[in-house]
Amino acid sequence: MAVYTKVSAEEIDRFLTRFDVGTLVSAKGIAEGVENSNYLLETTQGKYILTLYEKRVDPADLPFFIALLDHLAAGGCLVPPMIADRDGEKIQQLCGRSACLITFLTGVSVSHPTSAQARATGQALGDMHRALTDFAPERPNSMDHDGWRTLAEQCGPAELDKIAPGLAQEIAQELDHLDEHWPDDLPRSAIHADLFPDNVLMLGDKVTGLIDFYFSCTDIRAYDLAVTHAAWCFSEDGTDFHDPVSQALISGYISAFALSDAEREALPLLARGAALRFLLTRAYDWINTPADAIVTRKDPEAFLNRLQYYQNHPDIFTI
Repeated sequence: MAVYTKVSAEEIDRFLTRFDVGTLVSAKGIAEGVENSNYLLETTQGKYILTLYEKRVDPADLPFFIALLDHLAAGGCLVPPMIADRDGEKIQQLCGRSACLITFLTGVSVSHPTSAQARATGQALGDMHRALTDFAPERPNSMDHDGWRTLAEQCGPAELDKIAPGLAQEIAQELDHLDEHWPDDLPRSAIHADLFPDNVLMLGDKVTGLIDFYFSCTDIRAYDLAVTHAAWCFSEDGTDFHDPVSQALISGYISAFALSDAEREALPLLARGAALRFLLTRAYDWINTPADAIVTRKDPEAFLNRLQYYQNHPDIFTI
């Protein structure tokens, strides 16, 4: 989450008159994340999240996200559905942006996950995948393997090497390796594709919500586990690998949804792809984030470190 588009209290107050959610008491911009503009609203009836969709979210994709969240909520998963206005509409317009009012879930995001929290998150991810086995709508992954080379080209070799000397060549070599070995025969489904700790709400060791589904798409299902592994199982800077957290995350997942032998075999490669994907998008954001945006830029080298670890330790997924 982040704030790119500034919205006044008066504009939010008028926006809320479309809904049966009470009147505005307070509104606070949320700086975490990098994709959309988000505000935490408190009204006379409760708390809500207001999201304005920025350049990376195509308004044409919003019906997919809405259907996905509705499907997961109906299946008992802890997700925040979007709220319809009095006319039954969930997609709104505010300050020249598509916008939605979203259910607020209690809980906090953890910054240093324990093994117990990782196990609960793995189970929640497995539960989500199980609930999506009968979800029919599809959305291409805008950040999939086929697009990584284009993203690297958009960053540019000179700018990449400013982040870390030799980074452009290292990325080019990894892209060649993944192009040669990327699997095309693993089970696919709707996936979250961005389940970092700040997209999981917890109370103690209990998951209370999975949020921020704006990268959700149709892709290799085990890749979703690989993304989550890269996000959860290292220190923030990627220099330390936390094996107990890794073992707990994978164990929690397979307690809810089984992995095939082919998926288990592919996890080391999928994790390399996940690390490269976030290395590239962080690098792009590092290069292109506006100076006046209320957003915390995230260090690309944290995922370079993860990528190098995965390259050198393919056996860490054995449990």
